[in-house]
Amino acid sequence: MPSLTRKEVEEIALLARLHMDEAALARMESELGAILEHFSSIAAVDTTDIPPMTHAVPIELPLRVDVAFPSLDAADALRAVPKRDGDLIVVPAIIAGSGE
Repeated sequence: MPSLTRKEVEEIALLARLHMDEAALARMESELGAILEHFSSIAAVDTTDIPPMTHAVPIELPLRVDVAFPSLDAADALRAVPKRDGDLIVVPAIIAGSGE
C-alpha cells in the first residue's frame, strides 16, 4: 500500500501554501494515501497493446487561421496601472527581502 509520511504531507502542504492543523494533516495523510493506492491499482493494468490516445472518443479539432492584429499601445496598456516606472509596471514584492 503506497502511502505518504507525515513529513511528506507537511512538505506538500507547504508547497501548496496551505496551513493545516494536526487533524487536517492526519486526514490528508490518510486521504492522499488512499488516492496513491488507487493509482497503483490502475498502474497494475497491462496496457502494452493499447495505443496511446488524446481523447476517449475520436474527435476532429479544426484549427483557425492565425491572423496577426496590431498590439495594444503601451500608453493605453499602462493607463490604469496604479504604480509604474516608465513603461514598466511596478508590483509589490511577494518574497521577503526581494524588493521594496
